[in-house]
Amino acid sequence: MTLRKPSRHRTLRASITLLASIALAAASAAAAAASPAAAGSDVRHACTAPARPGVATCLTLIRTNVPQRTQAQIGPDAAPVGFGYGPASLQSAYSLPSSTAGAGQTVAIVDAFDYPTAAADLANYRSSWSLPACNTSTGAGCLTKVNQNGAASPLPAPSGATGWATEEALDIEMVSAGCPNCKILLVEANTPTTTDLGTAVNSAVSLGAKFVSNSYGSSESSSDPSTDTSFYNHPGVAVTASAGDSGFGVSFPAASPHVTAVGGTSLTTASNSRGWTETVWSGTGSGCSAVEAKPSFQTDTGCARRTNNDVSAVADPNTGVAVYDTYDQGGWLQVGGTSVSSPLIASIFALAGTPAAGTYPNSYPYAHTSSLFDVTSGSDGSCSPAYLCTGEVGYDGPTGWGTPNGTAAFTSGGGGGNTVTVTNPGSQSWTVGTAVSLQIHATDSASGQTLTYSATGLPSGLAIGSSSGLISGTPTTASSGSVTVTVRDTTGASGSATFSWSVSTVGGGCTAAQLLGNPGFETGSISPWTSTPAVLANTSFGVPAHSGSWLAWLDGYASPHTDTVAQSVTIPATCKNATLSFWLDISTNDPTTAASDTFKIQVLNSGGTVLSTLGTFSNLNSTGGYAQHSFPLTSFIGQTITVKYTGTETLSGFDTSFFNDDNAITVS
Repeated sequence: MTLRKPSRHRTLRASITLLASIALAAASAAAAAASPAAAGSDVRHACTAPARPGVATCLTLIRTNVPQRTQAQIGPDAAPVGFGYGPASLQSAYSLPSSTAGAGQTVAIVDAFDYPTAAADLANYRSSWSLPACNTSTGAGCLTKVNQNGAASPLPAPSGATGWATEEALDIEMVSAGCPNCKILLVEANTPTTTDLGTAVNSAVSLGAKFVSNSYGSSESSSDPSTDTSFYNHPGVAVTASAGDSGFGVSFPAASPHVTAVGGTSLTTASNSRGWTETVWSGTGSGCSAVEAKPSFQTDTGCARRTNNDVSAVADPNTGVAVYDTYDQGGWLQVGGTSVSSPLIASIFALAGTPAAGTYPNSYPYAHTSSLFDVTSGSDGSCSPAYLCTGEVGYDGPTGWGTPNGTAAFTSGGGGGNTVTVTNPGSQSWTVGTAVSLQIHATDSASGQTLTYSATGLPSGLAIGSSSGLISGTPTTASSGSVTVTVRDTTGASGSATFSWSVSTVGGGCTAAQLLGNPGFETGSISPWTSTPAVLANTSFGVPAHSGSWLAWLDGYASPHTDTVAQSVTIPATCKNATLSFWLDISTNDPTTAASDTFKIQVLNSGGTVLSTLGTFSNLNSTGGYAQHSFPLTSFIGQTITVKYTGTETLSGFDTSFFNDDNAITVS
């Protein structure tokens, strides 16, 4: 019998591991735990709820040894003294053309919950620092608030004591400091889940924002690449993200290869020609991603995957910025964290002009490294190789290529974006055990470009050559699904092609087989399954597997929530029998009076239409351990179907976890 605690709230989700096989990422996490406390004794986190896979926290740090002051205490329209840097200092430190550039540009800020006094606080901030008031004719300096779906109402619940209002105050005021002529779009997500925040990012882009700042982060998860594709992959849009405030280590979405990862520095005045000097802030995040692919424009050799960061700006709360917030703070306060640097860099992208269509602006600094202030000293922890956590000449993890010296590093540098065209090879049909050789062809509108190929959804046993574009290998399992090939050039421009790919068994008869890929999740990855965030789990963190050490964990949040896991297969027309089987453990502390939380098994067609609901289990079916269930699929022989598990929780304060393992679709 599997021993379990009576309740497993999703606080354990923070313990879900990343890809354990990546030793460098493990070293990064260990060093992060050992690094000096980023906050220190004189600062506190604005948002106290910790980050975990699929749920973000804001990255604002508040100075506790700088007494907060109301505007009345300082004086009407007067700038605070001793509360950190204001717009003029930031514009001076980074040589910004703030008074002449940015007109007509919209910078979007994505955060969670509503900040009720945002407009009034922003107006006071601008007035106190002698920035122009909102121009209702041009929109310059004006704030627009929408919900995560892009609508003016209903706005989400007020942030209350969560701390997110302080984050929002910092973000919109940093955009005003860097780009006073910019329009500001505040997109407020319902909750700080990756899905809600990502939906808000998509809405910001849909509303026309070419610059989107994300001052939040969550722990890395094996589902991040899928989440990244759904929410943060926006060619032609400068999407920035804070690197984190806990020292050496990587967070999401900063780890996305499509996002500008922004690190943090300590900024002080100096008697040099610049008038300022910077070192690595000890609290900034940096390092090597465990799950995200390395973008083609990154060439550092100490990390095989995505390296954080790309650029940086001030973030140390001890050399922080002045913020005005009357909703959940006392007016003027001094703050820091990489939540300062992300919106500031987004505003500098806006000063530089609209990104070239089809390009990824996080590649721009790599083509203009001489237009950045190189930060060559300081560290955010201990690591190997040292550049991942130590300021060095040239590129390093904590500060990327450096901090802004004007706007040149944030321009495309070309006369328009390149166009990468990928020739679609059409639907593919192969058999198990037969060698595959399929050449993908792509062209670039610019001459002399080096193309890099990648693919998602390839059948088990196949791979694509990153430089050749040749898909080769031998399929090992019958399957059916979609393959997407993406080709990217050195400027970040990309193109893609999506096509179907089926693999069947050999011969005209039916070979007895098991059709599901990764049936027990023992690869340590969710693929080729698809799922909602944070479903993949490991036994080392207190959750039971039927066999092995990996499983799917649906729900368990103790609040209304829905998780899904699905996989598509083709059942050979030559077979006469087909059966779905799986093991399910239901752990619950729900009242036994009603079926409040459910686990549904459905079959869908390729268009997503539900063909059949095979069965439904609930909290009332808890047996104290795993039980095997099976359902016939004979009526779907000859079809490509998707088997989908849906776990739904409806109660708050009670939780039900559905543990799924050792799935199989057997045919004969």
